[in-house]
Amino acid sequence: MAVQEARRCQESTLCGDAGPCVPGGRAGHRRAVAAFLALRDDLAAGHGVPAAVAHSPVASRQWVSDELGQSARTVATRGREAGEAWLRRVRPATFGAVWGAVVALLLGQALTAVGTGWTGPRTAALGAALALAGLLTGAAHAHRAHGGILAPLIGEDNRLSTSRAVAAGWLLFTLYALLFLTLRLITGADGVGLGLARSAGLLTAFAVTSAVAVAVRRIVWGRILGQRLQKVRADRPRAADLVSDDDGRACFTDLQYVLVSTAVLLLCAVRLAREPDRLPVPPWSLVLLVALSAAGYLAGKCVEGGRPVILSVVRSREAGDLDAPIRTGDDIEIRGVGFVPPGGHGPDPLTRLVVRIGTVHARVPLVPVPGGFANPTDASLTVPLPADVEPGRVEVWVVTAAGAESNRVTIDVVD
Repeated sequence: MAVQEARRCQESTLCGDAGPCVPGGRAGHRRAVAAFLALRDDLAAGHGVPAAVAHSPVASRQWVSDELGQSARTVATRGREAGEAWLRRVRPATFGAVWGAVVALLLGQALTAVGTGWTGPRTAALGAALALAGLLTGAAHAHRAHGGILAPLIGEDNRLSTSRAVAAGWLLFTLYALLFLTLRLITGADGVGLGLARSAGLLTAFAVTSAVAVAVRRIVWGRILGQRLQKVRADRPRAADLVSDDDGRACFTDLQYVLVSTAVLLLCAVRLAREPDRLPVPPWSLVLLVALSAAGYLAGKCVEGGRPVILSVVRSREAGDLDAPIRTGDDIEIRGVGFVPPGGHGPDPLTRLVVRIGTVHARVPLVPVPGGFANPTDASLTVPLPADVEPGRVEVWVVTAAGAESNRVTIDVVD
């Protein structure tokens, strides 16, 4: 019954029928994922396999893999639709966040003005916030189909970029400080400090973080082209992307970069509030701390990831089989590392794993087990040797879901 309901939900989603499985947005994606999981667990338990293929382990495995592959493509389609809907929906949320910050600033100033009165710096602070919020609102409207003000922070892999977010934080603070001091000058304040000696620390921190954002993009792109880094596109950006790797696990280099920059920015904001007629001067020790944090983040980007590597290829032996060379129709087990790239553990990326055996492209079959898959894994792939492979010496290599190719290993196929 679970499999039948899952398939009914999938067909309704694919066809766009009205009813409990209406497609679109997060609900459609959740239903597609639930359908895939129900199908996987039922097939792992041996339920639902047609009698016509149940007698043959090879045929039943291929049928199960094809069924799961079709369901995985549905999940991927629903995930892309949910991601696009999220980008359209997040624009009003960014408007609310920006103008909510302005309202919070106004309320804070009104409360602190009780007993002391409204001052020129309070007017300048509110005016600068309004001007900056207006600029951000215009930018968000121009990129309303791509996430509003989040659009510049989203990388090519559809994840929030840590380097861009940190650089954007320093940019926004610098713009706010300049707008604030400009309004102080307009309102007739004397002795506004904008000299190079006062701005050198702030400009250095901004330059370092901006240079890191540019360098990271170039480094990542070059490593992808050189097949030294694997990137799988995400369904949608998430806030956790700022402090985690592509697999969603906390990343130390990203986390320390965000925390250090945030702490120094807060110190600069406090200094601007305490000395409203001067550009905030971060101590050079903290500027050096930001630079060291940025260097650590950049070094992490230079060494992360790696291409898939085949260590060995052996004949897969079932219980009771005799030892023998590799023959056509046998299963071969490919052992190595990096076959499933970070972020590639979802249903659709697993179905895009391919093994090249000579001139033949062999899809890696999905072998479900309760709660996951026995094949493929990051360190091992098992594929049947196709009948089109000629006896003799042939090369074997892996093409991952990210498009990266592994090294080539030669095996001997006998008659």
